[in-house]
Amino acid sequence: MIWKTNTTKEIINQSSSHCMPGFLGIEVIEVGPDFLLAKMPVDERTTQPFGILHGGASVVLSESLGSIASTLCVDLGQYSIVGIEVNANHLRSVPHGNWVYGRVTPIKVGRRLQVWNTEITNEEGKLVCTSRLTVAVIEKVVG
Repeated sequence: MIWKTNTTKEIINQSSSHCMPGFLGIEVIEVGPDFLLAKMPVDERTTQPFGILHGGASVVLSESLGSIASTLCVDLGQYSIVGIEVNANHLRSVPHGNWVYGRVTPIKVGRRLQVWNTEITNEEGKLVCTSRLTVAVIEKVVG
């Protein structure tokens, strides 16, 4: 188990309900020993005008999962997490009315830098997007 903070999917979903993940309908459905799994609807919130999944929504799913995972790996009383780079390769379209699933896993969990990989798949398990998020771990200023 890589998590330094004990949590549940219910706690994560509640804390995300009033910000970007909640607005897009992102829901964590599993907290594993070294991964998080979430689902996101492909609907009017997450599609482009042509009725398929918007690439930016995939990036939001990836950055949300990587950010949540990275915060679970630090003492939040001492450290904050800030994103410094995200990239994504969009590999397959997903039409309106479906779901996509994002699974985030660590590439590196260091003291000052973390790198997370998210694979986003469709309902058939086919890869839709692969994305990488890099975050910095910074000390909180006391004062």
